[in-house]
Amino acid sequence: MNSVNMNAKALGTPKRATKRKAAVTPRGYHHGDLRSALVAAAAALLEQDGAEALSFRAVARAAGVSQAAPYNHFSGRDDLLATVAEGGFHALHACQIAAADHAAPGLARVISLGMDYLAFATGRPQLFRLMFGIGVANWCAYPAVAAAKHQSFEPFRAALVDYLGAETPRATLDAAAHGGWALVHGLSMLRLDGSAAAGGKTDGGKTDDLQREYAALELFAGCLAGAGSMRRTGKSG
Repeated sequence: MNSVNMNAKALGTPKRATKRKAAVTPRGYHHGDLRSALVAAAAALLEQDGAEALSFRAVARAAGVSQAAPYNHFSGRDDLLATVAEGGFHALHACQIAAADHAAPGLARVISLGMDYLAFATGRPQLFRLMFGIGVANWCAYPAVAAAKHQSFEPFRAALVDYLGAETPRATLDAAAHGGWALVHGLSMLRLDGSAAAGGKTDGGKTDDLQREYAALELFAGCLAGAGSMRRTGKSG
């Protein structure tokens, strides 16, 4: 027996390495909260591809579960999208409350809430588009979404009440709230559609840092103050 064989025998036959399978939780999600995991996956895919391109198959793949798994929690694609939209309105509501808390009552708060609405829309454009109608065939089938939508606008309405005064007629407050919502929503859509792209130049040659939007909100609030005063004193044009 040569020295090579003797050394090999002394060392023993090397054991074949075995692969140990690690227990992997798909994407780090716990199946006990699969519904939330699916909603989170859908929200992430939404911003990448838009509501029209989102499918159960893609969401299941992103969540690391079987293609049939989403059907245990949602009746269909629209049900999942409506849930994402409802969550979006809750997030908008929280942002509006935070913006109101960090601004002084009056003109500053009205403008701050308007600018926060704009920031929310431009920060999550596909979610914002979904929240206001794109991607779901029949929104009437999801009353919880409508309730969340109206709740999300309550901080702005409350700011208008503080600004115009609680003695302002209800009809005036309703008109002001409706007009304010239309303004901030319209300004947001102009940004999202590229009609008023950020980073442009103002008349003075300075970089446009939402100055037009701020000026529009300031003008709107200023006009409201005058209208509210006229209504309270009984004056009219």
